[in-house]
Amino acid sequence: MLEDILMKLHDHMKRSISTLKESLTKIQTGRANPMMVEDIIVDYYGTSVPLRELGNITTPDPNLLAIHPYDKTQIAAMEKAILAADLGLNPANDGMIIRIKIPRLSEQRRDDLAKIIKKRGEETKVALRNIRREANEKLNALKKDKQISEDDYHRYREQVDKDIHSYSEQIDKIVDQKQEQLRTI
Repeated sequence: MLEDILMKLHDHMKRSISTLKESLTKIQTGRANPMMVEDIIVDYYGTSVPLRELGNITTPDPNLLAIHPYDKTQIAAMEKAILAADLGLNPANDGMIIRIKIPRLSEQRRDDLAKIIKKRGEETKVALRNIRREANEKLNALKKDKQISEDDYHRYREQVDKDIHSYSEQIDKIVDQKQEQLRTI
């Protein structure tokens, strides 16, 4: 029972960290990355479809994304969706391929992105604190119902706090790495 609480705690924390990593990969750092545009939703014959399912997204050089659509008739819809996503990207096409030049980041834009990165890290830490609160509530309920001893209660509570601290340090490292990547480009 107590091990189940810890397993669920770790599972939730791992999912929170992977969500943070995924959201940070979508932040433009001045280097082309297919993940920046792959989840953009395109209206494909009345159906909402992610861009990655409508074409092959490549990075022929560090400052360029190239999208090779499977259906050439949908290039206009794909361009419209990229512009509507408000990522600051301007697609251009030659009738066969959509090319997106990734602009160099200004110092102001780098500062803004650094704030966004830090904010997402803090949001993930808030999620961790909520996970800890839920685990502690379950432990309190078990203690109140006398299903666990006082010693087990304190031992598992300390374990939960130690695990949360460890994952919080991971978040700090991920945020610092992304901010460093932003500064070095």
